[in-house]
Amino acid sequence: MPFTWVDWAIVAIVAISALISLSRGFVKEALSLVTWIIAGAVAWMFGGSLSEYLAGYIQTPSARVITGCAIMFVATLIVGAMINYLIGELVRVTGLSGTDRFLGMAFGAARGVLLVVVAVGLLSLGPVQQDGWWKESQLVPKFLLVADWSKNLILGWSSQWLASGISVPAEIPFKEQLLPMAKTPQ
Repeated sequence: MPFTWVDWAIVAIVAISALISLSRGFVKEALSLVTWIIAGAVAWMFGGSLSEYLAGYIQTPSARVITGCAIMFVATLIVGAMINYLIGELVRVTGLSGTDRFLGMAFGAARGVLLVVVAVGLLSLGPVQQDGWWKESQLVPKFLLVADWSKNLILGWSSQWLASGISVPAEIPFKEQLLPMAKTPQ
């Protein structure tokens, strides 16, 4: 059975991701991923504090928190991009670019596969399973198998974590900024 348009789209996603990473190299790709994770953490941890300084400019508390988080996220991405550039230049000067690019291609291909697994897993939750393109695809069933396995693995881990018991009550992020009367437990 020949490839359908969906199969070719999957191949294109993985190939494009691999080619982008081939051109950028592993170090830049890995640092970019780390930068995005750190930017999310910085926005989460400090966006609420920054929102207090925006009170004179933005009246709605939730809009202040969102703006504070967005500012922290973008600022961290900019700093990370500068660091990424400097380290990328260091790798280029040291002559490791061939190995770096090959490892980058492998990293990009893995990222493309992960992207397709997530997309197929999410699409499988909707009515697309009845569509002809879904049923006729050569690659969708293989990625769906990985998506189901991943989902079961994550659910198993989370159920073990929940079964182990949570000793502290869950905190609502940004409670002080969104609910001025709320007091955090000491």
